[in-house]
Amino acid sequence: MGEQSVDSPESRKENRAELWRAFTLPVIIGLVVLGIAGVNFANGLAEKQSQSALTLPSCEVVPRTDLVPDGGTLFGVNLDWHSKPLATFAKDLGHKPAVSVSFTGFPLTSKDEDDLEQAVQQIRADGHMMLLTLEPAAGLSTVTEETANALAKDLDRFNKEGVPVIVRFAHEMNGSWYAWSQQPQKYIASFQTLATAVHSLAPGSAMMWAPNYGGGYPFSGGAFEAKPGTAEFAALDTNGDGALTMQDDAYTPYYPGDDAVDWVGMSLYHWGAKYPWGENELPEANKFTDQLTGKYVGANGDNSLLPDFYDVYGVQHGKPVAIPETAALYAPAAGGEQEMAIKQSWWKQLFDPSVHQQFPRLKMINWFEWDKNEVEVKGRVDWTITNTPMVREEFTSALPDWLRYGPSQSCQPQP
Repeated sequence: MGEQSVDSPESRKENRAELWRAFTLPVIIGLVVLGIAGVNFANGLAEKQSQSALTLPSCEVVPRTDLVPDGGTLFGVNLDWHSKPLATFAKDLGHKPAVSVSFTGFPLTSKDEDDLEQAVQQIRADGHMMLLTLEPAAGLSTVTEETANALAKDLDRFNKEGVPVIVRFAHEMNGSWYAWSQQPQKYIASFQTLATAVHSLAPGSAMMWAPNYGGGYPFSGGAFEAKPGTAEFAALDTNGDGALTMQDDAYTPYYPGDDAVDWVGMSLYHWGAKYPWGENELPEANKFTDQLTGKYVGANGDNSLLPDFYDVYGVQHGKPVAIPETAALYAPAAGGEQEMAIKQSWWKQLFDPSVHQQFPRLKMINWFEWDKNEVEVKGRVDWTITNTPMVREEFTSALPDWLRYGPSQSCQPQP
């Protein structure tokens, strides 16, 4: 997660480590044993716990093209599973989330597969589809036909168990903080290898390409930044002036091609007005749409050199656009604006009727539902919208009718 050149490499590693520790699901496993995973929630009403699995319809594999809603936008969540199981979030929200964000290393270990299976059970009961973020921490060379095919076979099994999967592979590849960063040729080849396997072996799964928001590009100083004199540097120097700056295209050199990409995505957060972060501040007017379209000029700088991400990849390339993660910073220990004002201001930008009208290809928005310590703030940030009763009430009341959620009824996995 991050905004512009917000996160240090250490912060991003810590954030992803926390996400993965939560994803190991020790709490969820206990919940499954108790049968809580079988409690389905839809439209504010829990289904009867005594419902026999035999009465459920058989799970069907939904073709990847049908994962894009004809009208409206999928609403999902990046959830801290340690603090709140998916069933509780669904009850708080009043709807089953259409998307649940998960993280895992790649290639998958046997433990990874077991943990993902547990997540699938939760999502089938109280959600709909998984947005699976794959992190090849050992480098892009680990992506081979063999490892890609193995993943695709797992995905096909998850699909048959009632959970479609959208794979967000090696996200934020245009950053400089990951082992897969700023290696455009290797990244594209790896993405294409994985996409070939998924498209041929897992018809109920899709591929998402998700760079980091380009404000602050090329994010100099990261451990994995492209070095002058290398092939990577030359490929990223899109204007040929011998330097990497914001005048170079922050996205195009990393694009794997229309045949490989099913969705495009970009996480957009409100961290505050300007770096360094930590003060509780209201979002600037139109900040969300300005960042999505490369028009942001404000307290945190002039980002107007950036391409219009929505137009280039949503309209011109004809792809559904996702906001895989979003939220607004509220630091309880800091002064400034109040929690309600900050978060409400941000969700009003997300849910403004003009957004639905102006961006019909915006097909997914996922809220980052975490209360955690952030390195940049040197303290706790509460990103959530369901933990504080008053915020939850206002948020759920503000949900527009063009959002789409998970189905009201679960399904019985195929044998």
